[in-house]
Amino acid sequence: QEHYGGLKGLTVTWIGDGNNVLNSIMMSAAKLGMHLRIATPKGFEPDCRMTKKAEQYSKEYGTKLLLTRDPLEAACGANVLATDTWISMGQEEEKKERLKAFQGYQITMQTTKYAASNWTFLHCLPRKPEEVDDEIFYSPQSLVFQEAENRKWTI
Repeated sequence: QEHYGGLKGLTVTWIGDGNNVLNSIMMSAAKLGMHLRIATPKGFEPDCRMTKKAEQYSKEYGTKLLLTRDPLEAACGANVLATDTWISMGQEEEKKERLKAFQGYQITMQTTKYAASNWTFLHCLPRKPEEVDDEIFYSPQSLVFQEAENRKWTI
């Protein structure tokens, strides 16, 4: 909202794990008037209860919701590209399996070719290079440090 001046009509794309951060976005995006496009590998989808609720909210608030396995399809027309760690605390034993499953999900300049011309990037940190490359993470379109500052005030 701070960057775009408002949220209504924006398209947010999540590429990565169907985790708690995605759950929060799924429960709020439609209510704020945002379209949501989600790409997760097979076996790493968001909780089906969250998906059902997000579908209800999308219908209720007149927004669009897409779930896919294709990160580039999800990135199509995105104003905001977002991801999070693929290996959360307590999942360290799954690292090898997760890195294999998430191949092709790294956000790169190739991903942004499908996004809207005014795309930005978000990541709630800490970030690993396999999730997003340096070119995106340190680009002028990356809002990760502003996001971290805003988060500080809510904690």
